[in-house]
Amino acid sequence: MGSRWIHLLAGITWIGLLYYFNFVQTPAFAGFEAGSRTEATAKLVPRALWWFRWAAALTFLTGVMILGFQQQMKGAYFKTLPGMSIFAGALMATVMFLNVWLVIWPNQKIAIASAQKVMGGGEADPAAAGAARRGLLASRTNTLFSIPVMFFMVGTSHFAAVSDHLKILPSNSGKAVWYVVVGVLTLLIEANALGLLGGMGPGPTRKPLESHKATIMAGFVLWAVLFALMLGCFYTSPPNG
Repeated sequence: MGSRWIHLLAGITWIGLLYYFNFVQTPAFAGFEAGSRTEATAKLVPRALWWFRWAAALTFLTGVMILGFQQQMKGAYFKTLPGMSIFAGALMATVMFLNVWLVIWPNQKIAIASAQKVMGGGEADPAAAGAARRGLLASRTNTLFSIPVMFFMVGTSHFAAVSDHLKILPSNSGKAVWYVVVGVLTLLIEANALGLLGGMGPGPTRKPLESHKATIMAGFVLWAVLFALMLGCFYTSPPNG
């Protein structure tokens, strides 16, 4: 109970700040004067990122605790509809957590340090623009992932009730396809965020990450693809007797 409550509070904080950065701060900064943007980067962004990264860490750690406490998550659990759902949510959420600590925060530190240097009368760090770009792509990718993540995380308990009532079972081939496709799509999307598919500059694969509106649309497309795939993996078992 306690772990779930903290997990929910931390998750709301994490995703709320993620949406603030992508839907509010980044578009607003684009319209700021250079001096105002520098001051906000130096003073506001560090405070927001503190809550952001530690909320992500707490969400991840409590999520691991919840999974560890679930006795049914053994053996055949991941062959069921709830198990397949929690796998997708947990995999993408783990990638999101790693993006926060290994990509977004390290690169934002460079941008913040550069802004603080300029505020003190120094020269901007030439590496700051590239660092900001890397952080932006990772942040937009997390926004994309967040849409299916929240669906599968919240939906898992409901899927359990539905599958029990309707006797919905995954086919053996369906299970294999699900795990392979979810894993491959997650890896490809993350590789794109890291610049492993055509670099960090504008390009066809990064078009969904160039604006928050395009990212939202891409997130719903990913959700629709995965949900359709999940529906296609199951059959209804015949009634007993």
